[in-house]
Amino acid sequence: MGIFKHGSHAVAAASVVAGLMLMAAAAPAAAQGAVKSVHRDWQIRCDTPPGAKAEQCALIQSVTAEDRANVGLTVIVLKTADAKSRLMRVVAPLGVLLPSGLGLKIDTTDIGRAGFVRCLPNGCIAEVVMDDDLLKKLRGGKTATFIIFQTPEEGIGFPMSLAGFGEGYDKLP
Repeated sequence: MGIFKHGSHAVAAASVVAGLMLMAAAAPAAAQGAVKSVHRDWQIRCDTPPGAKAEQCALIQSVTAEDRANVGLTVIVLKTADAKSRLMRVVAPLGVLLPSGLGLKIDTTDIGRAGFVRCLPNGCIAEVVMDDDLLKKLRGGKTATFIIFQTPEEGIGFPMSLAGFGEGYDKLP
C-alpha cells in the first residue's frame, strides 16, 4: 500500500516539468509537444517548457472512462531533469473528491492511493515518485486501473493498457 504515495521531493521537481504537465493536462487531441515515438499504447512526447534550457520528454497515455466518454484521465511518466527521480503524474478531471486521492490497481493487485497535489483549470494532478517495485509492476502488468472518486462511495475506474510501457520507459531520455 505504501508504494503509491506522494513523495515530497517530487513537488520540488514540478516546476522543471510544468510545461509537460500543462501539455498533457489538455485534451489528448489538443496536447502540444511533438510525438517522438509510439510504443504500442504509449507515446513519448517532448516539449521545451518556458524558461527551460532543454527539451523535456514524457511517456504519456490518455483514456476515457468506459461508461462516461466525456470523463478522461492522462498519465504522464517522466524522469526529472537531474535524472534522480522518476515521476508519475496523473491528470484527473475536475470534480474529483480530493481527500479520497487516486487509487491504482495493476491487474488484480491493489497498489494503494496517491494524494492530489494541485488543481489547474483543466484538471487535478496526483503525483508520485516511482520506486523500483512500482516500475517492475507496471512493466509486468497488462492493465493499470486508476480510480477517482466523486463521492466517498463512488469510484470511477479508468483501465489503461500497459502494452508498450516498458519499451517506452526505456526510450525516455
